[in-house]
Amino acid sequence: MAIEARTVDFGGEDEVRFERIGTAGVITLTRPQALNALTHKMVKAMSHALRDWEGDREVAMVIIKGEGRAFSAGGDLMAIYNGRNAPATDFFADEYRLNCQIERYRKPYVALIDGIVMGGGVGVSFHGSHRVLTEKAQFAMPEVGIGFFPDVGGSHLLPDLADNFGMYLGLTGTRVKWGDALWSGLATHPVKSENLDALVEMLARNGETESVLRNFFTMPPRETSRDLWEKIDGWFSAPTLDGIVEALENAQGDSDADGILTTLHSKSPTSLRVTFREISNGLSSSMEDCMKMEFRIVSRMLRGHDFYEGIRAAIVDKGSKPVWNPGTLDAVSETDVDAYFAPLAEGELTF
Repeated sequence: MAIEARTVDFGGEDEVRFERIGTAGVITLTRPQALNALTHKMVKAMSHALRDWEGDREVAMVIIKGEGRAFSAGGDLMAIYNGRNAPATDFFADEYRLNCQIERYRKPYVALIDGIVMGGGVGVSFHGSHRVLTEKAQFAMPEVGIGFFPDVGGSHLLPDLADNFGMYLGLTGTRVKWGDALWSGLATHPVKSENLDALVEMLARNGETESVLRNFFTMPPRETSRDLWEKIDGWFSAPTLDGIVEALENAQGDSDADGILTTLHSKSPTSLRVTFREISNGLSSSMEDCMKMEFRIVSRMLRGHDFYEGIRAAIVDKGSKPVWNPGTLDAVSETDVDAYFAPLAEGELTF
């Protein structure tokens, strides 16, 4: 007999649903027409639910999933673009606090990723204790392509991936599937999509995560060949961004290196330099320190040019070519980058 689901109201209206199913608190992102892009309302409602369930002895775990073909494709970029004359720093502050709340959550937090997961979707899934990916999952942090940077804790998540794979993902925005996600350390449990409903029911009924997830574990093949993996590790191990570019240029004629160089040249030069430093700094920083750093960066980018230009090119005038300012890596100085990481006169992010 199926376990009864009881809806709980934490706000969020029709954008996110909260249910008690057996011993589990279940969050479902319900904006499939927008690929479950996060809104401020969703962020605040999820934070409210997590606080309530963390103190509820009858809730053994939290499960989060999305409706439709995406877990969550990120934040609501059009809302940010339309509000560019009054930048949405409050949204980012609350989103970053939610990311920290998930990272330090005292109960199992099981993210079921059965489709696209990018940007803000990464922030509400990959900081949890259990990251379940199916064969339909596609992970990316593509922010440098829209003049932004891998935020929502990207500076905490990406440095920990094996063999400099996180630096590669952050600088190129490359999409990866469940095999590469497992081998790099992004995923903890690969599970077939067809088994997710049964998994949710067993988790909710059993109240125990490890043994249940072990029963559903499916070993996927890695999508990136060992040869390319080793080349990526070598190229992206350079101690500077210019060193990475030089290593790739020295490998010209290698189709993999040529392809990666072409990709890098299409990205915002400012975003590339900020992202390299952000990921480098995150290697030795706590989650909270990473989020304070990211809030400094986003506060500056919301007052800049490239982020809105990137959204314009990708979404407003779909498929057009962005015009970055500055337009080359050489034109972005260390002093320019320093400004993104400097303390905020108007106040740092607090928790």
